[in-house]
Amino acid sequence: MNKARVAVIGAGWWSTYAHIPTLKNDPEVELVALADVRPEVLAKAAEHYDVSTTYTDYRELLANESLDGVVIAVWHAAHHEVARACLEHGLHMVLEKPMVLEASHGRDLIEMAGERGLEIVMSYPWNYLSVARRAREVLRSGELGAIQYISNVFSSNPMNLFRGDDEADNPEMAATYPVIGPGDVYSDPERSGGGQGHLQVTHSAGMMFFLTDLKPVSVIASMDTLDVQVDVVDAMIVRMDNGCLASMGSTGATVGGEGKLDVQIYCEKGWVDLDIITADGTIYYADGRVEGLTEEGGEDDPHQVGAETPGAGASYPAHLPAVNLKDIILRQSENLSPGVYGWRSVEMLDAAYRSAARSGEAVSVASLYAE
Repeated sequence: MNKARVAVIGAGWWSTYAHIPTLKNDPEVELVALADVRPEVLAKAAEHYDVSTTYTDYRELLANESLDGVVIAVWHAAHHEVARACLEHGLHMVLEKPMVLEASHGRDLIEMAGERGLEIVMSYPWNYLSVARRAREVLRSGELGAIQYISNVFSSNPMNLFRGDDEADNPEMAATYPVIGPGDVYSDPERSGGGQGHLQVTHSAGMMFFLTDLKPVSVIASMDTLDVQVDVVDAMIVRMDNGCLASMGSTGATVGGEGKLDVQIYCEKGWVDLDIITADGTIYYADGRVEGLTEEGGEDDPHQVGAETPGAGASYPAHLPAVNLKDIILRQSENLSPGVYGWRSVEMLDAAYRSAARSGEAVSVASLYAE
């Protein structure tokens, strides 16, 4: 196999910002086709990236094209339907976050992929950071002992998106929209599910589960929508399967600065302190050793396909999920951001949204599968 034959389903903002240019710039990939239900968006994306084959129905794409893999970047509420169809056609995939909106749908996809020997690559770019991978290695080695407490805080400012304004007339924002912005999709619960939880907390949760391999057991949550229709400020207490507790906090209304994604993991014999946004951190050992973590790669990273690709910086390598998909297809790499961590994040968020709707009542993950 000389080239990985890949199609992209969903030609909106993030596909045209990160996935499509990455695939187009990779000499080991043949970008076979694009699909989107919006003919005008599809036409603009195809023209911008010189893709000759397009479909307004992803099912026709799957029926007509010979593919090895797909990138799925459709509205959150459509993730399960589209991903399931792609698995039925035997395709590896990059699946945008959040994986799905319901825990049972996440389990369904994981089971299907496992039965068919297929890989679901979660589009969590921060999981590819060498800082995160080193922290993961140490935590899983057992050198720090059992995890006892996790503090996870993510502050960002997508507030205008939650109001339905993608600021396409703002030159700074427009620079990140090579074809189209997200429009009002993130303000719409029907298409996006929730707000900060499904847009941002999924990232911090995905990182937490990637680092620790823990599983959520129960969640207590409270959320505030401020003046919009979706959640903006979220606070959660999560009980994990090893008995430890995690506090998950996030706001999408940060004013000033670039925000923070800080994860501290406290263990029996030391702790890990990560600043994901700046891509650095520290590991503290019981014997007094202190290991500083800084990001490796950058411009010399062999995966930096097309340095001009927006979002392809070292601290947020938005291009790497698509590169990882290609490497899996060509048997050059394992899955570096496995779907199971998307599923665990969905379990946590599904329970959190239900808890918040019930005034902070504890919701067990097991109950999500009892309906």
